[in-house]
Order: sequence, then structure tokens, then C-alpha cells
Amino acid sequence: MRRLVTSDRERLAMNAWVKLARAAGSVGNRLARRLAAADLTESQFGVLDALLHLGPMHQCDLARKILRTTGNVTLVVDNLEKRGLVRRERREDDRRFIQVALTPAGDALIREVFPRHADAVATELEVLSGEELRQLTYLCRRLAAGPEQND
Repeated sequence: MRRLVTSDRERLAMNAWVKLARAAGSVGNRLARRLAAADLTESQFGVLDALLHLGPMHQCDLARKILRTTGNVTLVVDNLEKRGLVRRERREDDRRFIQVALTPAGDALIREVFPRHADAVATELEVLSGEELRQLTYLCRRLAAGPEQND
């Protein structure tokens, strides 16, 4: 049988990628179950979190911030709006520009859920030392930047 991965570098890279994807998936799934207990999806939490920490913003900016498509964010915002957690507002200086903002109910929910979620993330990552967490953060930033930014 012919090997599809031909070099040691490719084999090492594929092994690292599979381990990274599995680790992210496992941790993400456990955290998603906790968010589901608050009746939130990961994307809904991301939108509420971004609005809490950054203030009202356009849906396109929200999509970039939480790494989702604009179409997905539209659906997420629609669902959050139906629940009374966010509202769409037209800017006074440009009526064409619609931004998304937290409602008092959305603000209260994210302020309640965020500390529990942060604690759950810390618990999930407590298998790593402080230095390992710093190294993981550094490596993830390098991966996110891509090969052209790391030359």
C-alpha cells in the first residue's frame, strides 16, 4: 500500500494536527454541555460575551470576533433577540448601520454565566501548568497568524 504522507515532517504535522483538533473538540464539547445548561450555544455565548466586553457592534464585526460566518451570526442574533437578550439598533449618525446591543436581560444573563464559564475553562485547562498555558497561548497565536506571518 502506498503511503499518503511521505515525509517525517508531514507525518509529524498530521499527528500534531489530529491531537490539536481532538483536544479542542473534547474540551469544547465538555464546555458546550455546561453552556447548554444555561440554554446557550457556544455561538450565543460568544455574541453575548463580545457585547459585554466590547460594547454594541455591527453583526459583521461580531462574526469576525467570534470566528463565525455572517449568516450564522444573523441566525444567532435572531434567536437571542427572540429571547429578549439582544436588540438591533440603528445608529443615529447613519441610519443604514445597524448594531447589536445587549438588553438588560442579556447583560444580566452573561454576567451570571460568564464567571461560571471562565471557571469551567480554568478547570478544563488545569492539567497544564502556568508555563504550559503560556506556551500553549503563544503557539496558538502563531498558528492563528499562519505561515506567512511567521517567516
